[in-house]
Amino acid sequence: MALFSVIRLAWWPMVFISSRALTMFSWPVHQLDVQNAFLHGYLDEEVYMRQPVGFVDPTYPDHVCRLRRSLYGLKQAPRAWFHCFSSHLLRLGFIASQSDSSLFVYTQGSIHIYLLIYVDDILVTGSDPSCITTLISNLGRQFSMKDLGPANYFLGMEFVRTASGLSITQTKYVVDLLKRVNMHEAKPVPTPALSGRRLSISDGDPLPDPTKYRSTVGALQYLTLTRPDIAFAVNQVCQFMHHPTTAHWLAVKRILRYLNGTLTHGLFYSPSTLFLSAFSDADYAGNPDDRRST
Repeated sequence: MALFSVIRLAWWPMVFISSRALTMFSWPVHQLDVQNAFLHGYLDEEVYMRQPVGFVDPTYPDHVCRLRRSLYGLKQAPRAWFHCFSSHLLRLGFIASQSDSSLFVYTQGSIHIYLLIYVDDILVTGSDPSCITTLISNLGRQFSMKDLGPANYFLGMEFVRTASGLSITQTKYVVDLLKRVNMHEAKPVPTPALSGRRLSISDGDPLPDPTKYRSTVGALQYLTLTRPDIAFAVNQVCQFMHHPTTAHWLAVKRILRYLNGTLTHGLFYSPSTLFLSAFSDADYAGNPDDRRST
């Protein structure tokens, strides 16, 4: 049984922690922040830079500096930092996940620790709080790191743990999205899409500039992590990213109006069994353009 469910977006691969296991075993979740993360990486390639302004050697003004460690702005910096951090975790006994490169797992007897990293943001959870504390102290000695305590906000997701379970929402993310597209005062609607209506590529007139459509739909894709109620409607508007029209934009605006009335909706996990039940549906020849099945 998987304690982590992998959800990959086309441009943003990440791991979404399965909160059922966390609520079942009451595992703590710590959030860490690495300060000046990219400065920790060592460069494998030869990279040179001009002498910084104010630090030019008057004896050798035309000389350049060879970089041994990465700097912000270098295209090698993210890779160098991740290699530095992951190598340290492997030396501590962690194993890199085969399903997601940002997840590391440590197992020894009954001790299980899971570490998830996204650039300089880190989540740590596991079965032994003392081992987690030791790990955080070890990482703090090796890197410039700040322990933010129990996780409450991570990559746009808000975590609230209560005695009855764990709630995960993206309320602030939704509010920011609505303000960005100037729909924070739009009248709410009860559903994210019209019932029985299927969008077609021939509906409406082409948008003169599809940039706003594509960025908004991309933001809605990330929102489906905690809002499965909009997954079908978002999937519909995603099919017209290459050639959006005014009718498709109206469908996007309806999703936004629905979100404006359901800001606090999200996922809630309560302690239960770890048996997984899955359901699927099939739509035979439902595409009005090419009669493909979904």
